[in-house]
Amino acid sequence: MHGLMMDMQLSIASFITHAEKVHSRARIVSRKPEGGIFSYTYADAAKRVRQAANLLKKLGVKHQDRVATLAWNTHRHYELYFAVSGSGAILHTVNPRLFPEQIIYILNHAEDEVLFVDIQFIPLIEKIKSQLLLLKHIVVLVDKEKMPQSTLPLVCYEELLAAESDRYEWPQFDENTAATLCYTSGTTGHPKGVLYSHRSTVIHAMGSVSLDALGISSATVVLPVVPMFHVNAWGVPYAATASGATLVLPGAGMDGASIFELIDNEKANLLLGVPTVWLALLQYCEREKKTLHSVQEVVIGGSAAPMSMIREFQEKHNAFVIHAWGMTEMSPMGTLNTMNPHMASLSQEERYKLQTKQGRPIYGVELRIVGADGLPMPHDGKSFGRLQVRGPWIAKSYYKHEDRSAWEDGWFDTGDVATVDENGYMNIVDRAKDVIKSGGEWISSIDVENIAVGHPAVAECAVVGVPHPKWDERPLLLVIKKPGQDVTKEQMLEFLADKIVKWWMPDEVLFVTELPHTPTGKLLKRDLRETFKDVYTGH
Repeated sequence: MHGLMMDMQLSIASFITHAEKVHSRARIVSRKPEGGIFSYTYADAAKRVRQAANLLKKLGVKHQDRVATLAWNTHRHYELYFAVSGSGAILHTVNPRLFPEQIIYILNHAEDEVLFVDIQFIPLIEKIKSQLLLLKHIVVLVDKEKMPQSTLPLVCYEELLAAESDRYEWPQFDENTAATLCYTSGTTGHPKGVLYSHRSTVIHAMGSVSLDALGISSATVVLPVVPMFHVNAWGVPYAATASGATLVLPGAGMDGASIFELIDNEKANLLLGVPTVWLALLQYCEREKKTLHSVQEVVIGGSAAPMSMIREFQEKHNAFVIHAWGMTEMSPMGTLNTMNPHMASLSQEERYKLQTKQGRPIYGVELRIVGADGLPMPHDGKSFGRLQVRGPWIAKSYYKHEDRSAWEDGWFDTGDVATVDENGYMNIVDRAKDVIKSGGEWISSIDVENIAVGHPAVAECAVVGVPHPKWDERPLLLVIKKPGQDVTKEQMLEFLADKIVKWWMPDEVLFVTELPHTPTGKLLKRDLRETFKDVYTGH
């Protein structure tokens, strides 16, 4: 027997259609790259989204063509999220922080013919345009009077949009049709593309609005500082639109003062971003003696949230940190460490400790850890294993790519090493390639870093395993001091002494002025291991 239910195909356009009807007066606020703060309603946005869909047609964009964006979190980028995917094309968000060679590779690999770009990135495109083999149209996301001078044949988004009708019928197609494309640079070699479907995107958004996930509703004022070129800003533009939340977009203003201004003006109560952004915001608040009065929850992902940051948000701003984990290959939501009765029953100190874990999988994601033999390991909170995932919003292969090494019997291998406890809490111990193997035991570089960065004189630090004549590898601690602060090797080791087990203790502490990062802000440990490989062998 088939179920007696209507067979409606899930589509991204349905989000904006719903918001226009049900949340027409809810607002989207955006800092514009050319300056100023702009605000309009979902009803206004929906009209402009339809104009943008007509504009795409005029530019010759056909079903399943890839359309690239090189843009910050703005209302115009938001419009393209719905216009491109809704019309049946594929939105390809490009990370402007990548190296030029990677951007050239990505745009050519995706075969983008149309590029929508913020004014800040025009110089970048001018440098690489001759190597973009298929690119035909460059549309600048800006007002006509702010159009930049350029050697390139640029056209103005606002001018083109004004010429289009706001009447447009969204086409109907299979929900497994591709909707968006995002490349991940987390792997070695060329970046790899992950292609999301309308179905996976809608299910992911529905999963993320639940109270055990992001809890986004019409009462939420959400500020995603996570860029819209990072896995679709963790799906927030879709979730906010489905819920009629007030959506606050920070544009290019990622500094503490700019972020604080938006939070303060709009009374944002939910923030999402990576630790480096929050470091700048917390330092700004400290310096200016300001408090984040409206903020209730801060979602931190991208890399591990140190205990000191979780504590500072709670104790100085009364804001609860939700540690989260996911990947480009996972749309990205995997686990979230939201408040639940178990956590509420703990003492504050125990709660902080639990908050440093990456959390529990939300419905739609299954986790397991496997040992070196490929067999599943117990979820006892102690056994380390390779973290594998599966679910309806997790990729089953890379775009136009033969490499299937990350998938085995229906599970995707995340490249992380983790523990899972009996309550389902997952804790990333390390990237598989960064875990330190010392005398047959594993040491988590992340754990040591997160404790070391809690020292009042430390701005940032990294822990890497480097070759050791006796123990195979030993940890090395690299520290950047805060301006005007001083700390010695002995003081650092003393600070760590009662916080980690003895054999995890770094054998050496070196003070450096900078640490290398990937374009997404993660520490480039490969480079550090290479640079400092002789520290313990005495070459």
